[in-house]
This record gives sequence, C-alpha cells and structure tokens, in this order.
Amino acid sequence: MSGHGYSSVQETKRIVDLVLQLVSLPPEIRCAAERNVSFTSSRDFPYFPIPFKETELGAALKAIEASVACALADLQDGGSPGSRKITVNLERTTAFLFQAYLATVGGCGKLDSEVKRFLKDTDLLQAQSDPYRRMSANLYETKDKGKYYHIHGSLEASTTLGMIGLEPFRPDLGGEHDAIVETIGAHVKKYTVDELEQMNTKNRQAGIPALTHEEFLQTPHGKTNINLPPWTVDSLESSTPPHPLSKPTDGRILSGIKVLELCRIIAGPVMGRILGEYGADVLKVTGPGLSDVPFFQVDGNMGKRAAELDLKSPAGRRAFERLLEEADVVLDGYRPGALEGLGYGPRALAEVARRRGKGFVYVNENCFGYEGEWAGRPGWQQIADCVSGVAWEQGKFMGLDEPVVPPFPISDYGTGCIGAIAAMTGLYYRATKGGSWHGKASLMHYDLLLFKAGKYPEAVQEELRRRAGEDFLALRHSHSVDQISGTALKNMKAQFPELFDADKLCEAWYSDAYKADVVAVRPVVEIEGVEVAFKRASRPNGSDPATWDFGPGLDYRK
Repeated sequence: MSGHGYSSVQETKRIVDLVLQLVSLPPEIRCAAERNVSFTSSRDFPYFPIPFKETELGAALKAIEASVACALADLQDGGSPGSRKITVNLERTTAFLFQAYLATVGGCGKLDSEVKRFLKDTDLLQAQSDPYRRMSANLYETKDKGKYYHIHGSLEASTTLGMIGLEPFRPDLGGEHDAIVETIGAHVKKYTVDELEQMNTKNRQAGIPALTHEEFLQTPHGKTNINLPPWTVDSLESSTPPHPLSKPTDGRILSGIKVLELCRIIAGPVMGRILGEYGADVLKVTGPGLSDVPFFQVDGNMGKRAAELDLKSPAGRRAFERLLEEADVVLDGYRPGALEGLGYGPRALAEVARRRGKGFVYVNENCFGYEGEWAGRPGWQQIADCVSGVAWEQGKFMGLDEPVVPPFPISDYGTGCIGAIAAMTGLYYRATKGGSWHGKASLMHYDLLLFKAGKYPEAVQEELRRRAGEDFLALRHSHSVDQISGTALKNMKAQFPELFDADKLCEAWYSDAYKADVVAVRPVVEIEGVEVAFKRASRPNGSDPATWDFGPGLDYRK
C-alpha cells in the first residue's frame, strides 16, 4: 500500500485539524484533540469500496469524542487538560461504521433468514419483511432521462406506493427482486423529477432527487448550509446553576447521568449507545404500535434499557414527565417538529429546567439540518446521501453514469458519533457554566463534511475498485441497500478477515431479554484512566418498565 504514498493514519490527523477549524469547542477539548491522540492501524489503508474517507473521518470524530470525554474526566478528578493518552484504532473505527453487519443474536447476523426467530417483530407494517414494500425505498430513473429519484416509503410503504399509482401489496410478484424493481421502476418513470417532488411534498414522504454535489450546491438549501458548521451546541437557558458530574466509582465518566432516548433506526440510537459506553443510564422510549427495524435494535440498543409509552395518552404523558424530572439528556431523532407537537421540544424542556433548577442537554438528529427550505423535510441515510451528491460520487467511483447508494449505513454511524459529541459537550457546558444546551446534528451535514474532507486520490480509488471485485462493480442504481451491502460484505470478508475477527473487534454478552447471546462491536476509543465499556447487553424495544430503577438485570458479559 505504501506504493500509493497514502496513509490513512496521516490523513486522519489532517481531518482532525479540519474538523477543529469548522466547529466551536471549549479550549480544554481542543487541547486534548490536538495534543494527545494517537491513531493506530494494522493496514494504514482504506477498507470500504467507496470514494470518500469514511474511516478517516470516523476516526477523527472518535478522537474528538474521546477528547470531550477527557475534558469531563478532568473536571471530575482535577486532571490537567491534554494529559490523558487517547488511542483510536482505525480497524475498530471501520467496524463501528458498519457494525450492524457484524452484530449477531443467537449466532445469526442481519442478512441471515434464521435471525427472525430471535427478534421481536416491530416491523408492524411490513416495510422490511415484504420485498415489494421494502423496495418502495429505493433509487429509480425518472421520466427525465438521466435523472433519478429516491422514493422512500419509510416504515409505512402504502403512501409512497399509492402516490405513484401502485397497490400497497403485490403478492403476485412473488418477492422476485427483478420483477418488483421493474414494476415500481416503470411507475416512477412515468413522472418527472418536479412531479415526483410535488407528490412527495403533498404526501409528506421522505423522497428526494439524486443530485450531484454541484447541483446540490446550487439549490437554496445547499447555498444556505454549505458554510455552516457540521454540528452546533447552543444555549437554551442560562438561569440554572452549574451541575457538576458526580465522581464515578467505576471509571465511567457518565455514571449517574440519565439519558432519555427518543429515536429510531441507527443514527439516533447510536448517540445513546455511545453515551452508554461512557456509563450513562440510557432509557430508550418508543411508542406501542410504532414500527421499527427489528435487527437494528440488536447493536443499536447495546447498553440500554428500552420501554414503551404512549405520549398521546394521559397515563403515558404522566409517566414520561416523571422520567423527565430526573433526566439529564434528551435525544430526539424523530421527524422535525414531532416532539414539539407533543409539548416536549427543547424550549418546553428549558422551562422544565428553570422550574426544577437543573439544566437539560437536548440533542436533535435529523436529515436535512436546521436552516434552509428543506429543514423540515423528513429523511433517512439514503436520502441524505442522494441529495448531497454522495450517491452520484459512488456511482462514478464504480465507473457508472448514474447514482448508487453506498454500501452500509456509514453516514448514520458518523452522524450518531457527532450527536454523542454534542451531548457530551452540552454536559461539559452544563457542568462549567450551568444552563441548558441544545445540540444539533444531521445526516446531510455529515455528508457535507465528507466532501470537505475530500475524496481519495485517484490511485487509491483505483486500488479500492480493483479489490471491490466484479460483482460489486456490476451493481446499479436500482439494487437494494441489502444487495449492495451484502455484495460488499462478501468481498470484504474474503479480503480482510481481520475485520471480522469477533475476538478482537466485538464483545459477546448473554441478553436476558433476547434469551440468547448477542455479539456487538465494542467501543472504539481507549482513554487513559477512563473506562469505556457497556454495563448491560442489548434488548428489543419495549422490554422494560418506564423507570430509572434499572436494577441489576440478568445480562452478563461472556
């Protein structure tokens, strides 16, 4: 690899400096990030068959995450800023960025058909289990030649299918992929991009045209957002006094911190998962009858408890408000405005903070960011990748003149890391300045950060293409996320067995809720004098009572 003159470790160091120029952080955190981080790698070269520096950016973000953790630890024990050694391994970072495909429950992974017997069926509207409905979230060519649109039925496919003139179910297609793609694709191709945008807006669906990066930058939304920081942490109220973190007895800096997680599907839950790694008590709250992707709970719910509450019922609201009284952090990953509509947005919680005399840290994670004409649009990882230009760059990398959604939900995991950084920064501000703090992260801004970090040099891309293999390069825009990821996964397993060494990169637990062993990617960073480790195993949504009394549980590490 040295013949290419490229070093992932050296590029990661450069990206740390880049990110530090783009965001506002306390000097103590900057000091740790600039002075005390070591990056290690057994390969020092990328793994993913993609044109962007995903592992390098991920490792840079993990370094900043660890630097915030160091600043919090220094507050607790009086340490000097920048005195703790931080180690970030690039192989562990790579595993973090596609961890759903490394996790197992009962020995079965995401793509194994037998895994369903271990999972709680939260795919209530068959958005995942029915192949036809699943392909309501996919890229298709439009009536405009050479223009593509990513329709997205989210977790309820009927609306998107209906708006393009299709039935909600098509058992006659027999689950055959090519027939499904041909059927849905033919209907999408009846409409121009503008017509699809109008229908999408009318029906409040999460679709988007696939734009090149240059096209995105010419949109009003692109012009508004391109020069904004990748994340922010701003004051919500300044009347409540400083609230220092308790000194931990187990080395976990967030021990005693209570986190209410109101999120679904990867990016949001990853925020809570990371806070759990540092010792926080994370309670994930979902609603009864609320669809979710079952397997993503296996890795996404590591370290948490998971309860169900109906926030539209009086009893559910009373129970939720009791939890809020003791909460330190609230994570919001729902459609923009959803929690505000229920009365639990950041401004409402600032009032609760004033009344109770202790501030909150509130973190939003969304798709399109918080300024510009599309700020209120719903969206998911593929939507951000399509609108920002990432999908077009993936297609070009593969030698195509069409967009392709990249393998693995990497931007989800990167955005989750950003949200965790924002949450811990908010806790630092609450401890040192007092008040309540509002962190904001988005999938689109993670993608814009990828563009700012730059693509790999052409020689590196050529090597990655060569290693990607013919099967991967034969994929096209209409292949599903699982087909694209599964093809990449098969090739990576053959070429890089070290990435799939569970003893080195994962940890195994017995989960009392799953009644099975769970294997999940272990925390990435190592920090001198700080314990970074899970306290409990994963569990399906709704497994626990809605209380902060977590109890000892029956989980154990194997």
